[in-house]
Amino acid sequence: MKTTKMKVLCVALGCSLMCSSCIGSFGLWNNLREWNQGIGHKFVNEIVFLAFHIIPVYEVAYFADILILNSIEFWSGSNPLADVGSVKTVKGEDGEYLVRTNEDGYTITKIGEEDRPLNLVYNQDNRTWNAVTNNGQSFELITMNEDGTITFKQADGTPITVSPDLQGMAEARAANGQSLFFAAR
Repeated sequence: MKTTKMKVLCVALGCSLMCSSCIGSFGLWNNLREWNQGIGHKFVNEIVFLAFHIIPVYEVAYFADILILNSIEFWSGSNPLADVGSVKTVKGEDGEYLVRTNEDGYTITKIGEEDRPLNLVYNQDNRTWNAVTNNGQSFELITMNEDGTITFKQADGTPITVSPDLQGMAEARAANGQSLFFAAR
């Protein structure tokens, strides 16, 4: 009996790793949760949290995300409630960066080099992500293919098509002579 349960559990976990999907960003529910967390004292947050479960505000927001907003995001590629205009600070290996969300992508600026932003722009007609410099030069980075794969140009200019997951990243690195593994010191 015990081994049967273990086998079923192993098969279920194995299948869950192979069956990845796009579940969406749950923008409405996350915005509601963030609003509640930002209104003040932890006791006020708890009272609002309980009230929003008694009056099913959280449940309605979650249901709207599941049925409507995440479906729109899946089929159109954009979330109707995306945080356009929001700016987040990200720490990189060589400094801090400001990442601003735009309607069609992102603007990335290194702190201290504000005069040299990089815009990452998604072109819906061509299904491509492009890097656009301050002076208007545009460079195609990747193409989102209909079958869910992505195509990008290698260092020598030849295109390669891979899946957008760890296996695809490993294939891309192998094609460019790079290793997926890192040496530890």
